[in-house]
Amino acid sequence: MLYIVATPIWNLWDITYRAVETLKLVDSIACEDTRTSWVLLNHYEIKKTLISFHSHSGQTKTDKIIEQLKEWKNIALISDAGTPWISDPWYVLIKEAIEQGVEVVPIPWVTAFTTALMWSWMQMNHFSYYWFLPVKKWRQTLFNKFVEIKKEKNAWTIVIYESVHRIIKTLEEIKTYFWEKHKVVVWRELTKKFEDFQRWNISEIIDYFNNTPWKIKWEFVVLF
Repeated sequence: MLYIVATPIWNLWDITYRAVETLKLVDSIACEDTRTSWVLLNHYEIKKTLISFHSHSGQTKTDKIIEQLKEWKNIALISDAGTPWISDPWYVLIKEAIEQGVEVVPIPWVTAFTTALMWSWMQMNHFSYYWFLPVKKWRQTLFNKFVEIKKEKNAWTIVIYESVHRIIKTLEEIKTYFWEKHKVVVWRELTKKFEDFQRWNISEIIDYFNNTPWKIKWEFVVLF
């Protein structure tokens, strides 16, 4: 049986009782970075064999995990933070497990973008999530698509992730494609002690980060 287990974004207490019990009961745990996963597992005194599985693992590693599952092993699938399969390299493994007749059980909880939506005061009934924008190819096409979405459905919320290296560039592009007073929400270090949540118009947000460059770190959730 393959369990898809959601883990905390940052705060180790943001996990369900069911998730903890599942991680204690399985035979092994497949994770992105064993060093990151050990922090969570040690916190809850969970000692299991870890299987490193990430976007560069390849088909051989997928086949080995599938083989174990077909031998009636119970494996939990976790990401470094949040819910596996959302923005993570799990699609191929989960798809193949289902095709091979392996029972897949989701143990749900949290993701960064849904957490940000909760606090954004933006439209939650209708939104589009685009993960990280492409660095070059299709980037202009996507921004034009965002403009069309906003024209047709004014209250529709666009949600993206952005890295520390491109956050200012992306904010400047939002300003270019929309307008200076366009409302934007930027959230970093979600659920951590010093989480930073900003909700202003795009020009004010750009000024804020230009004036506080030491706050340009980690990853960002951007809603507009």
